[in-house]
Amino acid sequence: MAHQTLLEKIEQKTAVIGVIGLGYVGLPLAVEKAKAGYKVIGFDIQPRRVELVNNGTNYIGDVVDEDLKSLVQTGYLQATTDYSLIAKVDACAICVPTPLDRYQQPNISYVESSSKSIAEHLHPGMLIVLESTTYPGTTEEVVQPILEKTGLKVGKDFYLAYSPERVDPGNKIFNTKNTPKVVGGVTAECTKVAATLYRSVLEGEVHEVSSPKVAEMEKIFENTFRNINIGLANEMAILCNKMGIDIWEVIDAAKTKPYGFMAFYPGPGLGGHCIPIDPFYLTWKAREYNYHTRLIEVAGEINNEMPSFVVDRAMKILNRYGKALNGAKVLILGVAYKKDIDDYRESPVLPIIELLEKYQANFYVVDPHIPQFKIGNRIYKTDELTDELITEADLVLITTDHSAFDFQKIASQAKVIFDTRNALRDVKQIVADYEKL
Repeated sequence: MAHQTLLEKIEQKTAVIGVIGLGYVGLPLAVEKAKAGYKVIGFDIQPRRVELVNNGTNYIGDVVDEDLKSLVQTGYLQATTDYSLIAKVDACAICVPTPLDRYQQPNISYVESSSKSIAEHLHPGMLIVLESTTYPGTTEEVVQPILEKTGLKVGKDFYLAYSPERVDPGNKIFNTKNTPKVVGGVTAECTKVAATLYRSVLEGEVHEVSSPKVAEMEKIFENTFRNINIGLANEMAILCNKMGIDIWEVIDAAKTKPYGFMAFYPGPGLGGHCIPIDPFYLTWKAREYNYHTRLIEVAGEINNEMPSFVVDRAMKILNRYGKALNGAKVLILGVAYKKDIDDYRESPVLPIIELLEKYQANFYVVDPHIPQFKIGNRIYKTDELTDELITEADLVLITTDHSAFDFQKIASQAKVIFDTRNALRDVKQIVADYEKL
């Protein structure tokens, strides 16, 4: 049986592993598989990424620089733009983007093109695992037909499974290696082969489910759960502001309950590639079943309105001092969508900046992790945080609570601070006029 041969290769660490897409998901996965003793070939359409990997130069925060360099030097990891090398791999993971288009519909063109590249070089006994977050049904309705056009049959000639990525950039406790993994194959043999490979690489539990659809839905459910609960926290923040209640104190009090409550926190909006986007894959797919996912859409509306709420609050704060937002000096602290990372994909700070531009504010952006960022076709450079920037700002707007910021110093030098992250919670003395979200 072909799957027995592949299982033996996995057990003996002679299997060659391919990873398509060397971004925030693919590169850490490729590194962990190489560290486990497999020869890994990383595929990417961006020549610059391939060049960086082959030079041992890291560009992903969750990868240890020395690990990457060592694996490349010892030959366990290489990168290429030549997809014909897929013919040499025994197992291949697809870790490509699945963005939404302008109509909030899933764009799975990267998954389709990756599947076609694999199909051109598909051979008996090969394992393919889709890791990209997508709507339930993608593995069997999109990937499987493309692969089976070769004449090879899933579960008999090759093995196909879905195993959602679980990457939390900047998490100091959980990473690719120790986070539990969910695996669902098209057949029982597909599940077994995929789960065996992950168990040989990861320290976290590998949880097997009955089908790719279950695994796909599980991933969407994870991020929908967070999206909706953050939406609730944001709505509570808006209401508490109107009622003169400190939402942060409310949450601190609520989380003293040892059961039935999980703390989620408000902020300037949602960011990252997962939480703001993934629930809408489900919203789109639900239409096929004549079902309207009202809760998801309402939470999305609330979260998407938070940048406007932040700018509106900033206007009101400045108005107390007889200043208009037009012409005001606004110092923005943080572009990344969460603390201590260099990722600004879907960051709520971007629409905040667009609104500040619309109202003709003079703004300065500081982020120690991001030297420059892009909105549309325009590139912005970030500034170095200086005493002069802090003291001359009409408003300091804290949008990311990076550990690198000296909030004690900022609180002692700024005139007015609007803190959307409760970053100053541990600062003992705040001289500035201070407001929290």
